Amino acid sequence: ANDYELRQYEPAKWVSTVIRGETQKEAMRQGFQKLFHYIQGKNEKEMKIDMTVPVTCMIKSGCTDFKICFFVPYEHQDSPPQPTDSDVFIEERKAAAIFVRSFGGFASPETYAEEAKVLARILRNRGQPFHEDFFYTAGYDSPFKLFNRHNEVWYFKK
Repeated sequence: ANDYELRQYEPAKWVSTVIRGETQKEAMRQGFQKLFHYIQGKNEKEMKIDMTVPVTCMIKSGCTDFKICFFVPYEHQDSPPQPTDSDVFIEERKAAAIFVRSFGGFASPETYAEEAKVLARILRNRGQPFHEDFFYTAGYDSPFKLFNRHNEVWYFKK
């Protein structure tokens, strides 16, 4: 389909943090900082780790907890250094089929929410079963990149 794709993701480790009770924009700022400190060496091995994309944020319906995540680079997947910040943790996501809708520009929480609504409507109309109680935002670009930006919203297939 032109308006979304279905991807199969293998199991993978992500470094994550949960920010509670903030706006999505503020949660992203705080979460990004915590995860950035982790990759800059705030971990048990004091190891610098390359920045990866996408940066994801899990949005749950009616909830003000936001889980912000960085993908752990392939060379560290087997044994990523443990975080030293108690708010940061390594999570292993299971293999999953994910419905993805891509869009450009500078994405705001409102844009992500609108794109997620569009994707959910398309999936319902096509009879595709998916987990409707949460979705992920995925950002791929530095804030300094001005053109040809890439953003996504993800729903997990049931």
